[in-house]
Amino acid sequence: MPQTASSPQQAPRFPVPPDSLAARTDWTLADIVDIALSTSTDTRAAWANARSAAAAYGSRRGDWLPDVGVSATTGRSLASSTPKNRADETRTYGVAADASWLLFNFGGRRAAVEETRQALVAADWTHNAVIQGTVLKVEQAYYDYLTSKALLLAEESSRQDARAILDAAEQRHQAGLATIADVLQAKTTLSQVELSLAGIQGAVATTRGALATAMGLPANTDFDIDLPVADPPLTEIAASVETYLEQARTRRPDLGAARAQARKSDAHVRKVLADRLPSITATGSFGRVYRDNPDLFSDPYAATIQLRFPLFNGFSNDYDLVQSKADAEATRARLAGLEQTVALQVWTSYYGLKTAEQRLRMTADLLESATQSHEVAQGRYTAGVGTILDLLSAQSMLERARALRAQAISDWYISLAQLAHDTGVLDTMTPTPPPEGNKP
Repeated sequence: MPQTASSPQQAPRFPVPPDSLAARTDWTLADIVDIALSTSTDTRAAWANARSAAAAYGSRRGDWLPDVGVSATTGRSLASSTPKNRADETRTYGVAADASWLLFNFGGRRAAVEETRQALVAADWTHNAVIQGTVLKVEQAYYDYLTSKALLLAEESSRQDARAILDAAEQRHQAGLATIADVLQAKTTLSQVELSLAGIQGAVATTRGALATAMGLPANTDFDIDLPVADPPLTEIAASVETYLEQARTRRPDLGAARAQARKSDAHVRKVLADRLPSITATGSFGRVYRDNPDLFSDPYAATIQLRFPLFNGFSNDYDLVQSKADAEATRARLAGLEQTVALQVWTSYYGLKTAEQRLRMTADLLESATQSHEVAQGRYTAGVGTILDLLSAQSMLERARALRAQAISDWYISLAQLAHDTGVLDTMTPTPPPEGNKP
């Protein structure tokens, strides 16, 4: 059924049924991004703005063609009567066609068309920027949720270790090999771990709600995501920071939109300048007029060439020119500022990823050594040659190493996503040179 003004087309609330969301736990990042792009109000608004700009550009291109119209007329005239002449009534009817065509206006028409074309280019770039921003927001929420789940898993392992330590302390106490102080210290450690575990469980629920919101779904949507089994595919960044800076200058959508806005402002200046100069317009009309007698008709026609000189309009053209030049200068200044901001963002995210790579390698070594230290301390305590303090210290270090490892993995993924966003690409590991046409 066709849509009417009273029954607008409604976007689906969920791109997939809620039951399907709850039934699956193997949602990948690509699946989640696809859902987010399907439900995002920001991307829908940006796409509508782009279509509006395209329509405005198409409308303005009509200035290159003549305006043509047809008309139909009918009339009745009655001359006043005199003592010598009676009233004379005449009926007329006819059709006519007219056309008007702007022939020349010193580039004003071309500038007006170029202005709307650059507005369309800016709207398209802005749409791309909104998509990239949505993807980054989803990626950050996704990895925050995975981090909280990894921390929860690590803390549950720490709770098992703390209970094992408590059991060992109680067995040694019952055997007369340890004091009650060992048991109390082990109980305290278990209580601390359980308290931390409760906080992490709340963080899991919070980050899952944030991820659902980033996907465009209600925060209480029932769904879950499995933790990845494999370690991150850590790959050393081979390209230099200058390569990514150059890539950002040519591919960042917000920079592309800002450059299009600057060109749009320049085109508007040319249009205002052309409005101060003469214009040449051709007009023509042709028709046929019938009177009471169908055999009596006339064919009026006219053709004119008009040369118009704008002389005075209350100084409006002068002020319009000053305003357009000031707007163009402000747009170029904003473009220069954005270029500096983008360079700083790429610089920061590049070295942020380099730091995340180092932390990822260091935490792997830290977790391995902490695990071995805990196993040795637990064996020594069980054998009766180690103290409870040594075992609890090793347990604390292992717990911290697990948390640092989970956070380092998340930081690496988020840093990778941030660098991709800041350079305007999807894959930061294999930067590609920009096309020749996109070079500034």
